[in-house]
Amino acid sequence: MTTRIEVINHGPIRELRLARPPVNALDTELCRALIAAVNHAMAEDVHGLVISGSERIFTAGMDVPHLLSHGEDKHGLLDSWQAFFGAVRTLAESRIPVVAALTGHAPAGGCVLALCCDYRIMARSVDPAQPYAIGLNEVQVGLVAPEGIQRLMRRAVGAHRAANLLARGEMVSAERALEIGLVDELADGPQVVARAIKWMESLLRLPRQPMLLTRAIARAELHESLQPDLIQIERFVDAWYAPDAQAALHALVARIGKA
Repeated sequence: MTTRIEVINHGPIRELRLARPPVNALDTELCRALIAAVNHAMAEDVHGLVISGSERIFTAGMDVPHLLSHGEDKHGLLDSWQAFFGAVRTLAESRIPVVAALTGHAPAGGCVLALCCDYRIMARSVDPAQPYAIGLNEVQVGLVAPEGIQRLMRRAVGAHRAANLLARGEMVSAERALEIGLVDELADGPQVVARAIKWMESLLRLPRQPMLLTRAIARAELHESLQPDLIQIERFVDAWYAPDAQAALHALVARIGKA
């Protein structure tokens, strides 16, 4: 297994820890490693998964410098985005339950991954002046969240609130995320993974087949949201090259470089 995913077993529960310093940015290799790790866990009859990140950050979302490095190579860019949406779909379609242990910030792609999990536990902000944040901030970097991804947000927080958050590309604090249902509970940073494991243990104590079948029915709309006609990945990639999108993306990279 690639070192980009650290595999830690907790009895029948497997933790998959994103391990791509410094911020677990989602490049093509990391996305494919996540797909492989989830599929490998199911093949080994693991009963539940916990997806975790690093201290203070779950993942910074898609690796924009990596994506921009494709330049005019549309095929390469499409391949990178297919890897990401493949990871999203793999989590959404997992036959076993998955908990997102949000160890810190979870913008954009990180939020999408979390929305595909059964339960979301986020680190409580240590400093109220600098809270951990989560959200789909695509608009702020010149992108449009596809309809299918917008449906994931609506499923969590409701249609009206989702529309406002998405149109503004708004990030919310962990505390606010709990209030609106974007995450399910908060824990102190060092306890996030332990709490995720405990939640999963409580779920796995239920009669297995009834739980899994009920879960599958309850998640049907999530699966439907990620069908190709609601993602329209080629249209999404075409929009990447729009002048205002490119300007916003390059401005983002410039800010990252100065950080």
